Amino acid sequence: MSDAGSEARTGVEGTSRGTEPISFHEQVPRRRFLRLAGAGAALVGLGGIAAKASTIPALSATKHAEAAVESAQPSDDDLALHQWAMVFDLRRCDGCGRCTDACTEMHGLSEGQPWLKILELEDAAGQSYYLPQPCMQCERPPCVSVCPVGATFRAADGVTLVDQDRCIGCRMCMAACPYDARTFTWNEPLPAAEGIDEPTSPEFPVPQQPGTAGKCVLCVHDVRDGRLPSCVLRCHRDAIYIGDLSADLAVNGKETVRLSALLRDNDAFRLHEELGTRPRVFYIPGHGQLDQED
Repeated sequence: MSDAGSEARTGVEGTSRGTEPISFHEQVPRRRFLRLAGAGAALVGLGGIAAKASTIPALSATKHAEAAVESAQPSDDDLALHQWAMVFDLRRCDGCGRCTDACTEMHGLSEGQPWLKILELEDAAGQSYYLPQPCMQCERPPCVSVCPVGATFRAADGVTLVDQDRCIGCRMCMAACPYDARTFTWNEPLPAAEGIDEPTSPEFPVPQQPGTAGKCVLCVHDVRDGRLPSCVLRCHRDAIYIGDLSADLAVNGKETVRLSALLRDNDAFRLHEELGTRPRVFYIPGHGQLDQED
């Protein structure tokens, strides 16, 4: 897909190879960076394994180890050690929708309430491609600033969350979001995926509360404990990466890579960068041309 291919239809701005397209705002101390780099290099060597891993060993290995009580909530300082992001490799995406199904099942979402939509678009050359669109986890989220009761907030690790107990259902966040990433719960809630035993919280807003707004939460209840998001696990073409901007690492369940290199070397882009929201969801341009076989 040439020139990020979709500027006219999706309002994206591509990046140019050879420039510094992404500004990483979290500076990792040199000693910690070297330790992470060593862990990442070791894991990259295991990238050829056939079974998809369900954990994030390189990322979870850096979790702050000083929280003494297992049930205690992590402090903002603990959370801020990581800055989560997501990458979709459109060269691998075939629009199958398995990621959407996994998200819907995990969070008990009703029909017509997807937190991860799959758009079918066309590039400047007339070639079609698929673009998964979750919440962009913006660094400057418009939804946070317009919420009149503080129900929408941004956690210290960069994930925007919704406190359903505080949400009054005004839907101002839905109007403010330029990515149409919000949904509204009209119906009675559905249960979480079978086998999930997780207390209801902004990090895991299940079951949904009727009359409240919802959105992708990056499966942060799993990610913070070193487990992969449900969409990453379900993707059969390894097209989705969960990344840590602080550690400069990303993993798709099969390989661990240097996040900045993945973005820079593959002309990654973000949606509507001109709006200044600084989204943390990145896209590698393509049209499903890689790994055509299951």
